[in-house]
Amino acid sequence: MFITLEGIEGSGKTTQIKNIVEFLENKGYDCVVTREPGGTKIGEKIRSILLDPENRDMEPVCELLLYCSDRVQHIKELINPALSEGKTIICDRFFDATLVYQGYARGLDIELITRLHKMTVAGLKPDITILLDLLPEIGLSRAWKQIDDGSRSGGETRFEKETLSFHRKIRAGYLDLARLEPKRFHIIDASKSENQVKQQIINALVLEIGVVE
Repeated sequence: MFITLEGIEGSGKTTQIKNIVEFLENKGYDCVVTREPGGTKIGEKIRSILLDPENRDMEPVCELLLYCSDRVQHIKELINPALSEGKTIICDRFFDATLVYQGYARGLDIELITRLHKMTVAGLKPDITILLDLLPEIGLSRAWKQIDDGSRSGGETRFEKETLSFHRKIRAGYLDLARLEPKRFHIIDASKSENQVKQQIINALVLEIGVVE
């Protein structure tokens, strides 16, 4: 099973991934946690370029191709082997993030991104996508609080430093994708408390995989 988490900056993906793993492992699932960009040694090097706030002048097409390169390595080295072994992948961001960040927000051609996606993933699609949705103002406030208190890296703030309008486009893009694929996406109200968000996600997983909570 392939589960992805999506959402704007500060939506709580890292926290909720831990809760998902705990729930699934208690049900007997063998879980592998990963992320994009990153997830492999090569991917971590690509991540350091993509998220470095010093690289503010990166061209959108360059950004897009770096994400695609990261994904090719990630799928071949980690995701496909784990899935073939019957493991459950839980991934912090995947292709949907590329569509909304580089497509909806950066303005790159959606058809181009989709063609690149078909080349890089060879039909791979998440079984379940959890979309942690909240207002960008709240998400950015949370993200900067974590950066300021040291619980989040200050060296990975290139997107946090984007304009509020940029992040509003990202949220709108995610909600648009969720409307297009309602069977895959589960929209979670991430403005609630951690435990309330956790319960929403567990309810979605129970519905999808048929286990008893």
